[in-house]
Amino acid sequence: MSRDETAPVPSYSHRQQTGGGSARSLLLTVFGEYVLPQGRPVWTSTLLHVLSGLGVEEKSARQALNRMSSAGWIESERSGRRVRWRLTLHGRALLSEGAERIYSFGSERESWDGRWLVLLASVPESKRDLRHKLRTRLTWAGLGSPVPGVWVSPHVSREAEAKQVVEDLGLEPVVFSFCGPFAGIGSERGMVEQAWHLGDLAAAYEDFLDEFAGMRPESRKQLLFAQIRLVDHWRRFPRLDPQLPLELLPPHWIGVRSADVFKELHQAWHGPAQEHWASVVADD
Repeated sequence: MSRDETAPVPSYSHRQQTGGGSARSLLLTVFGEYVLPQGRPVWTSTLLHVLSGLGVEEKSARQALNRMSSAGWIESERSGRRVRWRLTLHGRALLSEGAERIYSFGSERESWDGRWLVLLASVPESKRDLRHKLRTRLTWAGLGSPVPGVWVSPHVSREAEAKQVVEDLGLEPVVFSFCGPFAGIGSERGMVEQAWHLGDLAAAYEDFLDEFAGMRPESRKQLLFAQIRLVDHWRRFPRLDPQLPLELLPPHWIGVRSADVFKELHQAWHGPAQEHWASVVADD
């Protein structure tokens, strides 16, 4: 997702940009959607069985488990020749935070008073790693960059988050901020398009709707797999979509419909999917 300040914004319409469907991504979704709320460890064989149903080969699934363990998200415990996995405190905290952001994403939009938060950030080319960290964290905070060295957001309440990023990276001497309305030079809509490339974001939402809007799983097993893929796909949008005020979006913005589809399907599938997961765990 990160980019050099002089490079174009990557297209959101490609699944590889969001990592959709990778073994690690799907495993994170399984832990967040099922292991986290139940609070019980899960056998390796259970995880391999579920990931196999999602098209993940055993080698890739085991590699994903090892990477999550190395990153401190999960830890293993042995019982004879079998191994089961539980979330660490660190993993539980991160997945809980992620779940809150995923399930609340797109539900409501703040009323907008027309003001913008503007950051001027000058980081030299020689400090590429620092520039990368700044771009990554400001993008996650929902800010966009219409031109190199300038970051904007219509959510002025995010100033505190942006300030924390700047302080964490030690950039206070070279970053300046302003708040105020758009003035009479240039186009506000044009700035929005340059900062966030809404056409690419709309294409990503189109991909989501094409895959899930008409999906009707016929069995609880199929429903479990569909629910995992639904959440796995959706959980990338909080990173892609800055949740701009409706005044700055095209009419009938596709992100609104996509959020409605996600909530409808997740609610309809949640109970049966949880029941099937419990039966899979009990049978192992």
